[in-house]
Amino acid sequence: MDPLDDYLATVRAHGSVFVRSVCSPPWGLRFDDPRPLMLLTLDEGAAWIRPDDGEPVRFEAGEIALVRGGFTIADHRDTAPRVVIDGRNQCYAAAEGAATAGDRFKLGTRTYGTPGGSALLATATYSMCGPTAGPVLAALPAVLTVPAGDDPALALLAVEISRDEPGQQTVLDRLLDLLLIRVLRTWFATPGTRAPAGYRALGDPEIGHALRLVHQRPAEAWTVASLAGATGLSRATFARRFTALVGEPPMSYLAGWRMTLAAGLLAESGASIGSIARQVGYADAFAFSAAFKRVRGVPPSAVRAGSPGA
Repeated sequence: MDPLDDYLATVRAHGSVFVRSVCSPPWGLRFDDPRPLMLLTLDEGAAWIRPDDGEPVRFEAGEIALVRGGFTIADHRDTAPRVVIDGRNQCYAAAEGAATAGDRFKLGTRTYGTPGGSALLATATYSMCGPTAGPVLAALPAVLTVPAGDDPALALLAVEISRDEPGQQTVLDRLLDLLLIRVLRTWFATPGTRAPAGYRALGDPEIGHALRLVHQRPAEAWTVASLAGATGLSRATFARRFTALVGEPPMSYLAGWRMTLAAGLLAESGASIGSIARQVGYADAFAFSAAFKRVRGVPPSAVRAGSPGA
């Protein structure tokens, strides 16, 4: 296991919305909902993705795009959206308003648009949630694109998206999981891009080993000295290299990862705070609660209660 494995371990597509849009120029689609993450592919030609928060990005066939939040995609940089897809996945003409939403644009299974249109856009909404998803989402720009290559999952998705057979949603969700991981690995490996804390440090033999130890055994009573000893480095050398490669000191990284795990356990399990404290390396609930509030800014009870600030 490494940081990306752990960040994505609890992130799974479930009931994701898949749509094929058949468009005739001039065309523009407005996704009027701050969706956590959307994956897009284009069958041919090129388009422009205009995010609500960021600069327009040219998007071409042969690429996969990930978009955070609401956005417009159109055949040209300045083409106004003709159709709006809202937060309830209702589709309506932009000039007519939400009251006209319906199935008039439906052409077939998960397929909408204009009969005979020349542009074919596929979109999949990824409900990326949970505390371990945070570091990944935080590292992503509003729009990113990567080469699609000869990814068999993408070719299979193009076939499966228009089918309606038993278990179809599960097939599509699992294909989306594979594509998301592939896109993230490609993006984070690109020079100059931002990656989650520790991701690029995995390539360093000693610091990468220390990161894996922290992720594999977060409850162990790690110290700078014990991690340095496990890597064969002196304490000073280890601390200096870890901070330089990861972006924060070893004990700060350890505390942050423990609290990320704890937040997931608090939100998703019925375990007591004392039990969760022991699972992430604290002797008692008091010490854990103090550390959790220091790192996350709220007490553990706020996460368990579903506080928006948690």
